[in-house]
Amino acid sequence: MVRKAIVIDSVDALTKRMKQMRAAQEVFATFSQEQVDEIFYRAALAANKARIPLAKMAVEETGMGLAEDKVIKNHYASEYIYNAYKETKTCGVIEEDTVFGMTRIAEPIGIVAAVIPTTNPTSTAIFKCLICLKTRNAIILSPHPRAKECTIEAARIIRDAAEAAGCPEGIIDWIPTPSLELTNELMHNSDIILATGGPGMVRSAYSSGKPALGVGPGNTPVIIDESADVKLAVNSIIHSKTFDYGMICASEQSVTVVGDDLYQEVKDEFKRRGCYFLKGDETKKVGSIVIINGSVNAKIVGQPAYKIAQMAGVEVPKNTKILIGEVSSVDPSEPFAHEKLSPVLGMYKAKTFEDALEKAKRLVADGGFGHTSSLYINTAEREKIAAHAEAMKTCRILINTPSSQGGIGDLYNFKLTPSLTLGCGSWGGNSVCGNVGVMNLLNFKYVAERRENMLWLRTPEKLFFKKDCMPVALRELKDVYGKKRCFIVTDTFLYKSGFTKQIENILDEMGIVHSSFWEVTPDPTLQCAEQGLRQMQAFDPDCIIAIGGGSAMDCAKIMWMMYEHPEARFEDMAVDFMDIRKRVYTFPELGSKVFFVAIPTSSGTGSEVTPFAIITDADTGVKWPIADYQLLPNMAIVDTANMMTQPKGLTSASGVDVLTHALEAFVSMLASDYTDGMALRAMKLVFDYLERAYDTPGDVEARDHMANASCLAGMAFANAFLGVNHSMAHKLGAWHHIPHGWANAVILTRVMRYNAAEIPTRMGTFPQYDHPKTLARYAEAARFCGVTGADDAEVFEKFIAKIEALLAYVGVKKTIAEYGVDEQYFLDNLDEMSEQAFNDQCTGANPRYPLISEIRELYLDAYYGRPASSYED
Repeated sequence: MVRKAIVIDSVDALTKRMKQMRAAQEVFATFSQEQVDEIFYRAALAANKARIPLAKMAVEETGMGLAEDKVIKNHYASEYIYNAYKETKTCGVIEEDTVFGMTRIAEPIGIVAAVIPTTNPTSTAIFKCLICLKTRNAIILSPHPRAKECTIEAARIIRDAAEAAGCPEGIIDWIPTPSLELTNELMHNSDIILATGGPGMVRSAYSSGKPALGVGPGNTPVIIDESADVKLAVNSIIHSKTFDYGMICASEQSVTVVGDDLYQEVKDEFKRRGCYFLKGDETKKVGSIVIINGSVNAKIVGQPAYKIAQMAGVEVPKNTKILIGEVSSVDPSEPFAHEKLSPVLGMYKAKTFEDALEKAKRLVADGGFGHTSSLYINTAEREKIAAHAEAMKTCRILINTPSSQGGIGDLYNFKLTPSLTLGCGSWGGNSVCGNVGVMNLLNFKYVAERRENMLWLRTPEKLFFKKDCMPVALRELKDVYGKKRCFIVTDTFLYKSGFTKQIENILDEMGIVHSSFWEVTPDPTLQCAEQGLRQMQAFDPDCIIAIGGGSAMDCAKIMWMMYEHPEARFEDMAVDFMDIRKRVYTFPELGSKVFFVAIPTSSGTGSEVTPFAIITDADTGVKWPIADYQLLPNMAIVDTANMMTQPKGLTSASGVDVLTHALEAFVSMLASDYTDGMALRAMKLVFDYLERAYDTPGDVEARDHMANASCLAGMAFANAFLGVNHSMAHKLGAWHHIPHGWANAVILTRVMRYNAAEIPTRMGTFPQYDHPKTLARYAEAARFCGVTGADDAEVFEKFIAKIEALLAYVGVKKTIAEYGVDEQYFLDNLDEMSEQAFNDQCTGANPRYPLISEIRELYLDAYYGRPASSYED
């Protein structure tokens, strides 16, 4: 078939040609990895075979560089690039993780606009064409006008080989007579730009409005440390700097030598190897011809050293390898401080390694940001190597390596991506940091399947329960754990009532020394915990025994943390999390110094088995729920004998707190089969025994079951967490001092109606909670507790009535106002209270994600006793 290609000689022709190429690329995008790999192989092989004629053609056309070195560049661009990517997956599914449900799919970008420099006209063309073929992209090359024939020939060789191997026609093309107009039009209409060339061209690429992979200029500074191998350093620099007459942008531009003695040794080695040190005014003459008006003189680029010297009126031997100017200034006014793209080198003397670093930093800043830097050093000098890496703002930092060959990757190192397009990152104003490769020319689709998070069940190491179990359980402190010093934390009432005396007697019998802090207040404050901490630090215990209600245990947990980790910051511990395993703040590990024992004296908080502590900052009035499994007690002793004297008010408040814990844990987004069983049993025990415990304080059976209910509900919400009911209750306690259990109860059924909405404004975010189903969950709990009905809605209404009847029986008031909360004070603080409730740690696990305005309405309904709405969206 005769090719009917459109010659790109006008904007209109370019537009038509790109339309054809898009159609061809769409076909190419359907090719399999096997087809692409065969095309890639055949194209690389063809380019490799043509490396010598292409090199000669480049030198003849441009008048720059050395053909023999360009052969190496062409060889590298074909062989090394092929070898690097021959096994790389670039088509379709390239990665699949069935466990986590993630699939990564590679797709081509489309049409690549490739701007080719005059310095590397064939090797860069080969490189860019090959990586486009490997990624199923089409490519149009815009050659440099001074190198168009050799660039087009390189592209033609690859195109013909690719098409012979089955590539669709029209995937590779070029602008035969490049112009600024056509190049700009190409960049504007392509899908991505691969720009290699001067700063002006790169800026055009980045301002085109299309994604661009452009590269910045290089001004590679070399440091030779006192510990370096001088022969290795000097000969490596010569090898690099003379390669293709210094035209690779990564080549060395200056050498800084540390120390007078080493400087002379390095200078002698350069001389011995055929380099010429400019003398007297020769340095100025050469500098003035190399850099003109702050930029490199195009006439000296890629020329041998003796020709550059001739241009400057300096006579040097024809076999001179490098012209070296000994200079001291690193200021831009010094020509030898610039990128020179020729075998011309600046040489500096540094007094110390630190002085050398400062010089190198300045040289990089004045024209080489992000590109390449080099260091010759004994590799045992790890601190100096690290200091150099820290100081250099370059994407390639080469150690004991010729930088021209080392910077392009895979020649003198094995992990740098082989490339002829070297990105300089944001330092150099580039979009890519590192060596450009095939992955830069692919779009990726990430197919993420729904997965449910792993859940967990965390409980204390040991849990003892039953009336009179405490004396036996405490003996494990000596017999099992070998404890010697116990610090008891409790409140004033329990201490003076003799509750701690029985513990002290047991400890005395075992020969365990003890001390007590008994000034914990209801709703304990951070300041109270700090007071106890000072006493604890003076005593230096290996065991903490917290006895009391939630206040004593919560305060003791905070003291425990601050005792073992005084460096921990309370304000960091108080930061909320979405997922306790992924929180920003990581709690330090507890238990290395102290064993924690929790002994409850009321049946409500469940704090003895939870990783939570509620603490109030007296200075701000904010009540913070602190949550982390490091705060989980090591041992819990639930002895009903400690609960027999609970007054009616405490029995009521703690009992309804248990019910709220169980209900919130059951409908939480993190609820599981493990927590459900504990939550359901806890609810049923509350319904069966709270009234008896309330009526008859001495009813051992009722107290026993209420203690178990509290502990079961505690373990349920320790793992499933709570919800917005507790978030709101925390703020009622902080602002209006309503006892916590009653604060929960006075809003409980309203929050249940709010959560039960089948069409909520927002649903909670957690993968296992897939749709609003809280009504059904409440109905399931109701049926477990003996409620029946025709459907979930009827069962739910009966369950609400059953709960409200229980609350009324144990003296819970119907409204917030009835607790003596001043109306104006309530309204004045309502907005802040609502926002803090929204921000409370407990809110995150609520099945309905609340809006602050909705929390506000719930507060108002509960304050005034307004009829509950349906709370639907």
